Amino acid sequence: MKERVVGFEPYYNQDSKILILGSFPSVKSREVSFYYGNERNRFWTVLSTALNESKPQSIEEKKALLDKHNIALWDIVTECEIHASEDASIKVIGVANISLILDTSNVQKIIVNGNKAKEIFLKFYPQYEDKLVCLPSTSPANARLDVNVWIDTIRSLV
Repeated sequence: MKERVVGFEPYYNQDSKILILGSFPSVKSREVSFYYGNERNRFWTVLSTALNESKPQSIEEKKALLDKHNIALWDIVTECEIHASEDASIKVIGVANISLILDTSNVQKIIVNGNKAKEIFLKFYPQYEDKLVCLPSTSPANARLDVNVWIDTIRSLV
C-alpha cells in the first residue's frame, strides 16, 4: 500500500554553488528527519571522500560539511505517494520549486542522484538541462554503484 508523504525543506544558502537533488527521502531518512539518513546509503561516505573530509555523523556535522563546500540538498519530489522507499512506486504529487534556490543562491550545477530524479527533473525543468549532471544512485539498492564517478564529478565541481 502506498503512503502519502511530504519530504524535507531544501537545505541551502546564498553561497550554495552545487545543488544535489535526490528523488524522495527514504523511510530511514524520514525517521531521522534529514537527507540520506540510511546508514547503508553511500551518499555521505562518497561526498566526504570526494571532499577529503571525515564522514559526518550527526545532522549538524552533515550541515557543516555542506556549508563548508557550498552544497545544497533537496529532493525533486516534495510530496508523493510511495511504498516504503521504492523509487519505482513514486506517484508524484508535488515537485520542488527549483527557482527558489536558483534565484537566491550561486548554484551553477545541479546533480541528480539517480535516474528517477533525472527523469522527474527533466519532465518539469527541461530548461535547466544544461546545468544538469546525472550520477548513479547512492542507494543501497544500486549494487553496481561505481563511487569513483561521484568522487571525480564532485572534485571537478568544487
